[in-house]
Amino acid sequence: MAAPSPSANSHPLHRLVLNLLLVIVLAVALYSLFTIFNKLVLSPFSREEILLLEAGAILLVAYALARAFTSASDEVLRRRGQTRHGATLRIFLNLVVAVVAILALFDLAGVSAESIFLGSAFAGIVLGLAAQTVLSNVFAGLLLVLANPFRPGDRVSFISSSYGAFAPSYPHEMVYPSYAGVVEDVELLYTILRLDVGGIAKIPNSVVLGALVLQPKPGVEKAHRVRMTFPLTVPVPVVESALDGVRAAFPEETARAPPRLEVVDISAASWDGVVLLWSPILDDGTVRDRVLRAVLARLPTASPAAAK
Repeated sequence: MAAPSPSANSHPLHRLVLNLLLVIVLAVALYSLFTIFNKLVLSPFSREEILLLEAGAILLVAYALARAFTSASDEVLRRRGQTRHGATLRIFLNLVVAVVAILALFDLAGVSAESIFLGSAFAGIVLGLAAQTVLSNVFAGLLLVLANPFRPGDRVSFISSSYGAFAPSYPHEMVYPSYAGVVEDVELLYTILRLDVGGIAKIPNSVVLGALVLQPKPGVEKAHRVRMTFPLTVPVPVVESALDGVRAAFPEETARAPPRLEVVDISAASWDGVVLLWSPILDDGTVRDRVLRAVLARLPTASPAAAK
């Protein structure tokens, strides 16, 4: 088996620094040619030919600079297993370098950057307002690819004020308006999420970038709060005795952290209790169902009026 080349295992930052040093050496050499040794080397050429050579030098340095950034970005994506985003990132980096090169060419031609910006200010404002949403999603997608807060296959929950939920009439426990599922891909405009409740959600990258992202890990316990309403005729000790059924329904979890009952509200005809339980089960509905069944089985003569 052939040994990997040193460049194949080089760190992306080291590769970027090395390539940038080569670009700097090239730029300094070309600058010296056109400013210091121009009378010795370029004396046979006319002014127009020298301008063409200088323009070619600018394009050569821009090409080398673009190659330096894209080479490092390709290595970063390869290490993260996200090579499918390489084309998108290369287009963005090449576009940035192209804009800088075009400004340098205009400056070489005697056109100042101020006049360019002032002349295109109105068009830029119109285009910017028209493409504001698209550009925000594109830049957010690039940041998500570079920052890599999650990868395809990760289970996440997005919490964002952009997609709020209606408040229920029943006084539930505090719940997060989250959208949970498995990340399938991070595209240029959307993050593709396969929802736990079924279906595919395409969430704009700008929303994902500004959202609170929860990443539950399998096997790690989390708190589950199951709220129930009882009539005043059901004493608190009776409900606490029903926690034996909850312990039997979650033998492994309750051996480490027994469930407990909290009285959270009281009215003229009823009182509300919350069963607090720690469990590695990610689905809140599964835990709620098992807790409610365990409590109801231990209350044959009185049952909760409502539950969540």
